[in-house]
Amino acid sequence: MKATVLMRQPGRVLEILGALRSGGGDRLQVISDFDMTLSRFAYNGKRCPSSYNILDNSKIVSEECRKELAALYHHYYPIEIDPHRSIKEKLPQMVEWWTRAHNLLCQQRIQKCQIAQVVGESTAMLREGYKTFFNTLYRNNVPLFIFSAGIGDVLEEIIRQMKVFHPNIHIVSNYMDFNEDGFLQGFKGQLIHTYNKNSSVCENSSYFQQLQGKTNILLLGDSLGDLTMADGVPGVQNILKIGFLNDKVGRGQASCLHSFLLEFLLTNAFGHLLCARRCGKYQG
Repeated sequence: MKATVLMRQPGRVLEILGALRSGGGDRLQVISDFDMTLSRFAYNGKRCPSSYNILDNSKIVSEECRKELAALYHHYYPIEIDPHRSIKEKLPQMVEWWTRAHNLLCQQRIQKCQIAQVVGESTAMLREGYKTFFNTLYRNNVPLFIFSAGIGDVLEEIIRQMKVFHPNIHIVSNYMDFNEDGFLQGFKGQLIHTYNKNSSVCENSSYFQQLQGKTNILLLGDSLGDLTMADGVPGVQNILKIGFLNDKVGRGQASCLHSFLLEFLLTNAFGHLLCARRCGKYQG
């Protein structure tokens, strides 16, 4: 499918791209969401699963649990995307949703050794061009910070199975906590949901302190909650915020474009992004 690109401020986008090019890899870091940003939203007309969906749709979750998780989704997701509610209003609802979903998963006696299998059996995949994207960042020593409200163990396994889990990758997400017998008993650290992806939940704040020379940021996301992922990063000089609209064309396009400087519409490819960073030009 042909990529379509929208820019809220074309002149400003080109100005930032020029600064990113001038700074080169020595001054660049990438901060990205995972589900439906680094991973595909759809393939051949069918939705691809998120890191949570991979567990929801697997045989290691009971049919009853699957129905309860679906009920939670149908109740809370409309709240998450409701343009008439403030983020402050949504916050307690998101905490409740994630907490209830985690509690259900903890009742399923999920084993650590099952994660690789369910990922391998799923239809999850990374966006087209992912090898070039991940490998280019690694070869140029550009840190990739993945900030996800999904399940860290699952998304990490996806990247590993795609053979692009390089040492330059750092992930902050909801990681599972397994007991000594290998069964899921909870989740580690502070809960991360759509609207608290910022420095307040970054336990290892020293990560960004170690990157003080990396003053240029490429931020990738697919929701308004991703806009705060670089909050708290010290010494930022230039930041380009890129959003993937996925299914928000029409209903959510205006609000997203108002927030992100640049939008990719209905595309699963990284090609336009990489070309733009090299050339400073965008073609629809």
